Amino acid sequence: MRRCRDRWGKVLRTMRERSGNRRNLRKAALLACAFLIASPAAAQEITTSFVDIHQGSPLSDQVRGLGNGGYELQSGSWVPFNQWYHSNWVDFHVDFLTQLTENTGILWGFGTGEQGEKYTIAPSLKLGFLTQTHPNPNSTLSLSVTSTIGGDLTEKPCTADYGDLGTYSVNCRLAAGQMAPEETLKYLVNAKPETMHLWLNYRVTF
Repeated sequence: MRRCRDRWGKVLRTMRERSGNRRNLRKAALLACAFLIASPAAAQEITTSFVDIHQGSPLSDQVRGLGNGGYELQSGSWVPFNQWYHSNWVDFHVDFLTQLTENTGILWGFGTGEQGEKYTIAPSLKLGFLTQTHPNPNSTLSLSVTSTIGGDLTEKPCTADYGDLGTYSVNCRLAAGQMAPEETLKYLVNAKPETMHLWLNYRVTF
């Protein structure tokens, strides 16, 4: 058992080092693969460990970019975008590994999402598996596949009063431009996170 924990400890450390290098049948198949790989004959005590914990994501960074700039009203007042694309809580992610056998486990985790006045990042769920083999006593070949469900970024429109022209729903960032209000809606951001991640690692110990 101690030898098993040592091996998985090495894999977890490697995964932590690379954690920053960041529909439904396929995702469900990931869990099925993990259970199929785990042979009942190799059953052992199931344990769960932290793999990674971090705040922020590429979509969070994209939102921060939307907050750059602003526009000036006819009255001369400056309207900054960052008031609409700011949140006191940034998308928070926690990842776990549930070990099924000496060489296989389920990767799973979640993201809390985040919300600002003019955008939403939905909560997310991560599912996948990890397996490893030892070509020789001094080497380890490991493979992990994960899939993310949810976590979409959706930008919200503003309601703008154009005086005699009426009130329209408009892209907040383009409201002061020359583009027709209905045209600006085409440029609202709707983005998805990276849905699939494949990680292959080979390590030799001397």
